[in-house]
Amino acid sequence: MAAFIAENFRFLSLFFKSKDVMIFNGLVALGTVGSEELFSVMAFHCPCSPARNYIYGLAAIGVPALALFLIGVVWNNHTWNLVAECHKRGTKNFSAAATFLLFGSIMGRAAVAPVTWSVFSLLRGEAYICALSEFVQPASLDKFPAEYGAEALARFPCKDVPANLTKFRDEVTRRLKYESQLFGWLLIGIVAVLIFLTKCLKHCCSPLSYRQEAYWDQYRSNEDKLFRRTAEVHSRVLAAKNVKQFFGFVALDKEEKEMVQEFPVESAQPSPQWNAITGVYIYREDKGFPLYSRLHKWAKGVEGNGPSPEAHEMLFLAS
Repeated sequence: MAAFIAENFRFLSLFFKSKDVMIFNGLVALGTVGSEELFSVMAFHCPCSPARNYIYGLAAIGVPALALFLIGVVWNNHTWNLVAECHKRGTKNFSAAATFLLFGSIMGRAAVAPVTWSVFSLLRGEAYICALSEFVQPASLDKFPAEYGAEALARFPCKDVPANLTKFRDEVTRRLKYESQLFGWLLIGIVAVLIFLTKCLKHCCSPLSYRQEAYWDQYRSNEDKLFRRTAEVHSRVLAAKNVKQFFGFVALDKEEKEMVQEFPVESAQPSPQWNAITGVYIYREDKGFPLYSRLHKWAKGVEGNGPSPEAHEMLFLAS
């Protein structure tokens, strides 16, 4: 059971151990902060009207966060690896723990921008004040005029309030901004604790040494870079070959001519090969030797379940 859990938790290390991922997350957070500032300055205008304030304030926080979350899910390669895995191989090879960790990795990456947006929206306090000003109880305000009610409180986010309500407006704004910033700091604390606990859990459960994890990370990064670079050259040479066959010639610049001569391409790779290297991959070993990716597994000719129960279990956990 311990080995089962350890194998599945290896996937979570893909999200936290990569320096490129952390740098990317930092850039996403900085971009989100800039977008939130721009939105607050140029686009946020509280309607200062009962019932509308609450909807508008929550929408100003929630709708951009939802959009950023969906964009993060779409841009995550793990999302499409999961789709490819389910489409080509089904879910029969997924354990509950592996599925949970995979979704956790996707959601964790996608949550960087929306959490950043929500935190800075709460720290600024404008949307929170707009949403909840009308719900402040007049009885909680000392000597608040009885002739004013929720409609007057709803106008507090705007500056056009009666002169005799100015001090109450300042008090309500200060109180709601305190609550908004408190929720913002609490959200930061909760996220920090979750990240800390997840990293501790990953290091405790992973049977791989620190150096092997670092090597695995370097291998995956180098494989991805080389694969993309080679795929670009291969597709260009193949396209040049097909265009030449259609027109009888192909217009290439000097660099492309050298590329076509240096890298002859006969045909495209068959679909079974593409299917073999596409999909979800955690980690597995073949007779004690690590296989760091689906491409590595394909290159070693490891296909299907091994004959031994141990190989069968390893394949089940890794697929």
